[in-house]
Amino acid sequence: VFVLMAGSVTPITVQEKEANLFKINFISEKSLFSRRNLNLIFMKSQNLILYYCIVILLSGCASGYNMINPDKLNYASRTDDHSVSVEYKYGVLTKRYARKETNNSVKLIAVKISNNSGRHMVFGKDIKLTYTNDHELDILDEAKTYTSLKQGWAGYLFYLLLTPAKLTSTSNGTQTSSVPLGYAIGPGLAFGNIIAAGSANDNFKNELLKYNITGSLIKNGETVYGLIGVKSDNFDAIKIKVN
Repeated sequence: VFVLMAGSVTPITVQEKEANLFKINFISEKSLFSRRNLNLIFMKSQNLILYYCIVILLSGCASGYNMINPDKLNYASRTDDHSVSVEYKYGVLTKRYARKETNNSVKLIAVKISNNSGRHMVFGKDIKLTYTNDHELDILDEAKTYTSLKQGWAGYLFYLLLTPAKLTSTSNGTQTSSVPLGYAIGPGLAFGNIIAAGSANDNFKNELLKYNITGSLIKNGETVYGLIGVKSDNFDAIKIKVN
């Protein structure tokens, strides 16, 4: 074996040839080892990212609706006028519905109205609710209250982005198995949450309808319970005004 150097031919001994081959093999094996390590790190990173994504996404799942049942509440606030009393309570919503109150500047108030005035009255006409500064509450109708406070569902479609996710395992830097978890997790979380949110919203809407007292006749000697939505950022004290 000869090497051409600066116009001359220099012979290479067998020992030098074997040393060069050893260096080449060492470099090749080192490169292969590095690639295997990179693949191992990449697959582990994928699994770790998948795990944290699932944890984060699960924390944003749809919430159920806790029935308020205004007729079973303990009321701490009360106001009276002309033998008509109103007891009321803020903060009756929980979870995502409570957050909607803050985000949309709407408060849902449970009320208990007792009429002992000696005559029948209509809520919203003969009986009105005001703040202590005599400004009337901006009471929303049932449909507007529901629209403002219901859970959204479109955001849960982002769970479908998990569909391509796979859980991989390795041995000696080589992938040995791959489980396509995304096909179960992605669509399962997406449509499961959509169904759960829809069911919770139906329960919320039904209770709003059941306890909608706007325009209701309250007979003498009768006590009624209701849920009223109010456009407000605050939890201001309320008083009753009887016409």
